[in-house]
Amino acid sequence: MPGSIEELWPHALEIFKDASYILHAGDLHTLDIVDRLSDIAPTYVSRGNGDVGIVDERLQDTWILDLEGITIGMIHHFPSPLRKSASHLEKHLDKNFDGKAIDVVVYGHTHLEDVRAVSDRLYINPGSPTLPRNQLLRPGTLGMLELDDSHVTATIYQLTDHSVIYHEEIDPLRHPY
Repeated sequence: MPGSIEELWPHALEIFKDASYILHAGDLHTLDIVDRLSDIAPTYVSRGNGDVGIVDERLQDTWILDLEGITIGMIHHFPSPLRKSASHLEKHLDKNFDGKAIDVVVYGHTHLEDVRAVSDRLYINPGSPTLPRNQLLRPGTLGMLELDDSHVTATIYQLTDHSVIYHEEIDPLRHPY
């Protein structure tokens, strides 16, 4: 965001108004946005390659969060489930999350939004609200996880210049945890 826009668009922040937690998959470049998001809900950030030198307890390389009975592993750089086999993904999970059973993986790095279930695990890359697909500054995407009675619904929202529209959802009944 630095050098591109001063603040995240208000309609993007509106999506988080009722959030219990905010997860950021990295590349924030400045703590300003973490401070703003932390005003809304507890915020956790996976340190991205664009976050070198930023020191704050809300930034870690990886997170293992137990939220509402769901174990979420969050990391910035992770192989794309679209391009890699389930066994390849498992190796990376074991390496980065010390063999802990993870229900949902939240990752970033590519800025390519994706929601995918592989081997009874949900993977979500929310994309980027400000630099979608790692291209030009423009409204991009945000992800939302709804956790309810050990079920997960993952939704990707597309930002426009002045609003937010629904984009893609994984049905929680197909992916109970």
